[in-house]
Amino acid sequence: MKKSTLFLYLFLSLYGISQEHPGIDGKGSNNSDQGKARNIILMIGDGMGVAQIYAGLTANKGHLNLERIKNIGFSKTYSSNDFITDSGAGATAISTGNKTYNGAIGVNKDSIPCKTILEYAEEHKKSTALIATSTITHATPASFIAHQKSRKNDEGIAEDFLKTDIDVFFGGGLNSFNKRKDSVDLTVKLVGKGYKMVYSPDSINVTNGIKVAGLIYPESPPKYSEGRGNMLMDASLKAIEILSKNNEGFFMMIEGSQIDWGGHDNDTKYILDEMLDFDNTIGKILDFAEKDGTTLVIVTADHETGGMGLSGGNFSTGKVHAKYTGKDHTGVMVPVFAFGPGSENFKGIYENTDLFYKMMNVSGFDIE
Repeated sequence: MKKSTLFLYLFLSLYGISQEHPGIDGKGSNNSDQGKARNIILMIGDGMGVAQIYAGLTANKGHLNLERIKNIGFSKTYSSNDFITDSGAGATAISTGNKTYNGAIGVNKDSIPCKTILEYAEEHKKSTALIATSTITHATPASFIAHQKSRKNDEGIAEDFLKTDIDVFFGGGLNSFNKRKDSVDLTVKLVGKGYKMVYSPDSINVTNGIKVAGLIYPESPPKYSEGRGNMLMDASLKAIEILSKNNEGFFMMIEGSQIDWGGHDNDTKYILDEMLDFDNTIGKILDFAEKDGTTLVIVTADHETGGMGLSGGNFSTGKVHAKYTGKDHTGVMVPVFAFGPGSENFKGIYENTDLFYKMMNVSGFDIE
């Protein structure tokens, strides 16, 4: 054995790094670093910290689909002007690689627009999608497609959707498109651009458009416990069905938006319902990615909300007892789970902005 080969072997052995890449099923589907990812599915549990995840695991009697992902890291979430980020600055950091001020949407700390990972994907002829259990103009989804100085400008964010070639989006927020202060009906313009309009959750599964604008609630979708049902899962799977027709691949962001809202309310049941809905969707996404073999799945959060702590629980009954430090966001690191091609690059502790650069690298995109 050559000295160089022996050194490499000893190095890999010392750090526990296998020369193979076993996945969930031992066939290399989870930790593969061979080649680039053709597709990226980024899943953001808004306000989802480690406590929210473990609470969901407990409520589900000991297991989550998240456990299927073996490459795990942590991101530091602070914004450019505050130790504690909001969703606009947090999502913009992930989507553009720029730390920015709280409330910003797709702009840097000087309010200059920054190209997002979704826009880079479009330039590379990939299909794109946004899915959320909030309004589609809410801070997190908006930060991947819009460029606004303030997250409060929902109508301006809605206009920015018309400036892109996004293929599919599902969420609430119809009123920002068709009941506007300027009296302009943007849904007419969407139809003019070739979008099939979807206005109800029941229509998600039966739509057959190539470009789909799903504005399925006038404002925010209801809580899972109040009748939202499988909207997040159905919309995500429908988007995959449509986007997969593009041989160049796709980028999609899926947000479990209301985990955050449960945190703001210090409502443990609300958090658990939303966490399990998000995890059920994660399971379906992992099923697709495992079968596909060219899809990188990233599951993370923009920040933690509520300072949730677990004071007790029972795996047999699914009972969870929680206490909270407040009703706003906190500054703690949040976990990053990665599955598929390039997933090993997401281990460790790093800035939330690094998520953008890691996605760009795995996609093979050059940064302008």
